[in-house]
Amino acid sequence: MSRNRTPLFALLAAAGLFAAAAPAAAAQPAPGGQQHVLLVSVDGMHQSDLAWYTTTHPNSALAQLVAHGTQYTHASTPVPSDSFPGMVAQLTGGNPATTGVYYDATYNHALLPAGTTNCAGAKPGAAVDYTEDLDHDQNALDAGQGVANLANGVLAMTGNPRTLIDPAKLPVDPKTCEPVYPHQYLRVNTVFEVARQAGLRTAWSDKHPAYELLNGPSGTGVQDLFTPEINSQVPGAPAGTDWTADNADTQRYDAYKARAVLNEIDGYDHSGTTNVGTPAVFGLNFQSVSTAQKLPVSGGQAGGYLAGGAPGPVVRSALDFVDSQLGAFTAELERRHLDRSTTIVLSAKHGQSPIDSATLTRIDDGPLLDGLNAAWRAAHPGAPDLVVQSTDDDAMLLWLSDRSPAATTFAKNYLFAQSGTGNGVTGAPKPFVHSGLATVHAGADAARYFGVRPGDDRVPDLVSLTVPGVVYTGGHSKIAEHGGAAADDRAVPLVVGGAGAGRVIGAPVETTQIAPTILRLLDLDPRSLAAVRAEGTAVLPGVGQG
Repeated sequence: MSRNRTPLFALLAAAGLFAAAAPAAAAQPAPGGQQHVLLVSVDGMHQSDLAWYTTTHPNSALAQLVAHGTQYTHASTPVPSDSFPGMVAQLTGGNPATTGVYYDATYNHALLPAGTTNCAGAKPGAAVDYTEDLDHDQNALDAGQGVANLANGVLAMTGNPRTLIDPAKLPVDPKTCEPVYPHQYLRVNTVFEVARQAGLRTAWSDKHPAYELLNGPSGTGVQDLFTPEINSQVPGAPAGTDWTADNADTQRYDAYKARAVLNEIDGYDHSGTTNVGTPAVFGLNFQSVSTAQKLPVSGGQAGGYLAGGAPGPVVRSALDFVDSQLGAFTAELERRHLDRSTTIVLSAKHGQSPIDSATLTRIDDGPLLDGLNAAWRAAHPGAPDLVVQSTDDDAMLLWLSDRSPAATTFAKNYLFAQSGTGNGVTGAPKPFVHSGLATVHAGADAARYFGVRPGDDRVPDLVSLTVPGVVYTGGHSKIAEHGGAAADDRAVPLVVGGAGAGRVIGAPVETTQIAPTILRLLDLDPRSLAAVRAEGTAVLPGVGQG
């Protein structure tokens, strides 16, 4: 049953009451350079969504952004198509092999488990859980800070979310015997760090305090980092209801982050209380489209897509919401006379799969992994479980206690031998074979898949790519996911506003190219980014080329 909700305009009004890198280039933009770049990342959004929306809403803010900018119609995210590597790609220019970030929940064979205090002789191998689990209080929108008047008071939340992370939940570095914060885990510097070195201001808004990762190895990249916890309890809702369980709640949650950006456009910090100047690099992540794609039903309407790929009613509502917020940003930039000195870049951390719900096969991965562990122990009496970490959404990433060729081959063969029954979009039984997998890269082959050396401490031991439409989940609570390599996961929009006046570039590009492009727009050196140097990541074609 849906709950009564305050209208969005009232929520925005309420929120408005609160009211190691290489040297960077010079801070002052050269003639023709931009003073500000606003990055808008829309989780789950596909290029097909943008094409549909701009065609059916020709007067929309999204259509205007496309009409006055350059659109890249074949942009791809990294693999795995998860939020962490997806966001890191946009802000470092690197893929997981370079950044060391494969997912938000992974495993590292060189670190020590969280809570280790006596490191001498401790056995290495630790879960690296950079999710909401790190919060002091993951049930609170402010992650346990103690802000008054939640939820509408959340803009008073700190801009330094590292203080909201419980260090006892972090993996431990055996060399220092100190917790490893997310920013310390990132191997390369970020756009924010380069901007800071050039004397420019930075800000960002995202969905967990663990996104302090974006501070980069220096720990100081983002001066104002606003991270309300999306997986927290919605005030007044039944216990266990977070902001993703109903799309209206997700839009309400995203509205707080949008208000933060409006405050920053106006020259204030995210709370709207301290005048600090409009950032040079700033922006936010929207979650509304993502939850609209995942939820079978929200507010009595169907989530996901219609036959043929057009957005269903909940996805349409989410796209309307994002469009309205983008319109508010552009209007405020114009009002503040910043529109000519600000470039808006639109993209997504990841898409969502499947668009065609007829292909959906939901599989409970728990019994598959339990069976794998039982089979391993039976074949190796006294051995521990083989799987030490599994991250399974619409791909299956496994880290193993035994990394030998015999063990990785055992796991691959076991999974490929399993068949069973999942369920389809209506909940009716639906058979599967090979554990729902199309391809399994195991051991040294998994390392080669990502382009790292075999035995790398961070790389998954099995990278298992699914048959299109497979989602690993128990029950019927979602109809789409991300994290794999399917086209629906990776084919995202990419638009650079104000560059090219309606130009369309159909050549393949990657979202890693956003990072050097941001620096080029600010007349900073793209090669100040370590990942750009390592991978040769190019500026997006058509930007800064006259």
